[in-house]
Amino acid sequence: MAREKCTGVFQTGHLHRAAQSPLKGVRSLTRGPALPPPAIGETPMEPNDRPRPDGLLFTDFYQLTMAQLYFRNGLHERPSQFDYFYRSNPAYGEHTAGYSVFAGLEWFVEWMLDTRSSPADIAYLASLKGRSGARLFGDDFLAWLEDNGRLDALALRAIPEGRVVHPNVPLAVVEGPLALAQLVESSLLNHLNYQTLVATKASRIREAARGGLILEFGMRRAHERGANAGARAALIGGADFTSNTAMSAILGFQPKGTHAHSMVQAFIALGGSELDAFRAYAELYPDDCALLVDTVDTLASGVPNAIKVFEELRRTGHRPVGIRLDSGDLAFLAIQAAKQLDAAGFPEVAIVLSNNLDELVIWQIITQILEEAPRYGVDADHLVSRLIYGIGTRLITSRGDSALDGVCKLVAMAEEGTWQPAIKLSESKAKTLNPGDKRAWRVYDARGKATGDLITLAEEDPREGDALVLRHPTDEGRYRVLQRHRISSIEPLHVDVVRDGRRVGEPPTIEAMRERRREDLERLDPGVKRLMNPHVYHVSLSQALWDFKQGLVARLRGSRRDGKGGGT
Repeated sequence: MAREKCTGVFQTGHLHRAAQSPLKGVRSLTRGPALPPPAIGETPMEPNDRPRPDGLLFTDFYQLTMAQLYFRNGLHERPSQFDYFYRSNPAYGEHTAGYSVFAGLEWFVEWMLDTRSSPADIAYLASLKGRSGARLFGDDFLAWLEDNGRLDALALRAIPEGRVVHPNVPLAVVEGPLALAQLVESSLLNHLNYQTLVATKASRIREAARGGLILEFGMRRAHERGANAGARAALIGGADFTSNTAMSAILGFQPKGTHAHSMVQAFIALGGSELDAFRAYAELYPDDCALLVDTVDTLASGVPNAIKVFEELRRTGHRPVGIRLDSGDLAFLAIQAAKQLDAAGFPEVAIVLSNNLDELVIWQIITQILEEAPRYGVDADHLVSRLIYGIGTRLITSRGDSALDGVCKLVAMAEEGTWQPAIKLSESKAKTLNPGDKRAWRVYDARGKATGDLITLAEEDPREGDALVLRHPTDEGRYRVLQRHRISSIEPLHVDVVRDGRRVGEPPTIEAMRERRREDLERLDPGVKRLMNPHVYHVSLSQALWDFKQGLVARLRGSRRDGKGGGT
């Protein structure tokens, strides 16, 4: 698989990787504008008295009401475990992902470690009243929250960011006091679901592009400040660069872009021409000249005028970068533009394609070029190798599946130093939780390919023993038995991320996350990576976890039949 390129088009200076943490400075950018003044009765809050929109109150309201309930019942400091997982890979309508790419973890960690209750938070909660007019939150709970509202009391273990992941596997496990663990649920889902969704889309686009450079162009179509999270996730998932200048600066990337139609329009409106606009741009950026050629007439005006400017640049010792096509039949126009450029002696000039691209459109464009280019005397493989893809709307919004179905569920509570399982039953077997303190593993077959992920009880080590039983999560009659000689290795997936109030190790760079993704994809069967109708990757339970879960379900259902109500 082609590696992301760190040099290339539209560069105006040298690429510098940030020496500091790639997250440094992100909080001020990702923080949205101040919340509108919430009216309590008829008295609005003064701007300086408002809670921060990305602080402790960046949560759903019911998390706070439950936290107070835990406090009043003496459960608020009881150790608990919450699992974060998602139920299905993104499905885009006519095509479905066979895997996902985990993203958003480091931003969540930064939020968790930096967040604590503020006087404004406490004052706002104290002002809230119920339907009867009585205060919703008591002074005793608010005093506890003021003294203990530091989320660094929580521990976190997770699959490292950037890795390929699969449905129902715990990607992150939050452990700590019940009330605080409950409070972070909404923010965790907000941070992880969206970035995982976009990183997955970017990875599929990268697979379709056959090594072509990928530029993330989605800021104008993103959902407000989601443009920042989306740009970061796209870089993790496979985009080489982004046009988002602020995120490029923070993450240590060179921002990329060409120019808009408005530049050409402005010159024409004032009595000039497309050629005048191109010459002005080339004069200012002689070594970074990439021209948008479809404002007037792509093949009759835009490309010929670009060639004139490129020839002028060449005579003065400069090398042009490329042209951009933003409308029409992009495959046909790329072939014809390449033919003109080749004839003029510019066979290496890049051709940038943009306008509603995604993995399927790119696949179709490449397929059309491979079939049609030879008819026009154009080397199809060479043309494909010079293509660059500017991806906007369909990446930043994950068009076709705009929300990952990630959930964060309570799976265990501590009782006298022992984890007691918590389970949620459902009419759908697929939604019945895998309870208790667990671990996740990846099993590699004799070829070194990932053959499945395995969820076990915490005390199990599947690397021991002669054979490995892999149970289907819900179907009693479906299981596999792998003999030891058919297994090359079994890898534990979870690592400690936050422990004792501190991050474990240094935060990884974007390039480190990309390398994890590349390595995982290389060890994934091609059928799972197919753009259309991917092979189903197996996620299984160990025999011990299967038995444990079934016994717990039977006991709970039995207690319901006996009229005893709940259970663990």
